[in-house]
Amino acid sequence: MKRLINPLWAFLALLLFALPAMAQFETRAKAAYVLDYTTGTVLLSKDADLPLPPASMSKLMTLNMVFEALQDGRLQLDDRLPVSEHAMSYKGSTMFLNTSDRVRVEDLIRGVIVLSGNDATTVLAEALSPDGTEAGFARMMTERAKELGMTNSHFTNSNGWPQAGHRMSVHDLAILAERLIREFPTFYPLFSETEFLFDGRAPQNKSNRNPLLKLNIGADGLKTGHTQEAGYGLVGSAKQGDRRIV
Repeated sequence: MKRLINPLWAFLALLLFALPAMAQFETRAKAAYVLDYTTGTVLLSKDADLPLPPASMSKLMTLNMVFEALQDGRLQLDDRLPVSEHAMSYKGSTMFLNTSDRVRVEDLIRGVIVLSGNDATTVLAEALSPDGTEAGFARMMTERAKELGMTNSHFTNSNGWPQAGHRMSVHDLAILAERLIREFPTFYPLFSETEFLFDGRAPQNKSNRNPLLKLNIGADGLKTGHTQEAGYGLVGSAKQGDRRIV
């Protein structure tokens, strides 16, 4: 989750086999929260309710909003959405879109999950916003987060670009991850896709950045994040047998 480092990724694997070791585990992460999804048992909690900059892990909330819109028919996977100048203005991770594109929702979702595209996230946000702006969508995100019990989350954009007041806690990220796994079984498998290439663009940048997917521990999601302000973060999930760890 927030500022996770390699030892904690290894710890996630360890938890699948050796719960007694949990009590002695310490992390240098600024905040961390590890949950046994199957039983609801909290395995590790450190400053779990502290609001922190979540970087691209914010995109999980945008995806939640998109999945809700798909479920209730406000959006279709084959809908083609325009790319605004505002969406193109973001630097950092990208799906390599152009303003001349009209992009399928399904491709945009993969662009968010696999490529962490700030442009793709913003295109989806503007499509669902009540006033067509990303700021309007961010207000929707904040309101919906509160309804879901994510009491330490406040959004000022859709993708986690550094802005004052844009914050989430690792506890809130865990609540959100649980919801994505539980409520959207049709879409959740997208989080385990290791590569996505849109229209043949930038084939050197097609890989999923989630390091857990490469560890052979049953990992199947969810999202990384990094900015200079936030540091490195990860919301991850792994399942072996009947046990899932988030």
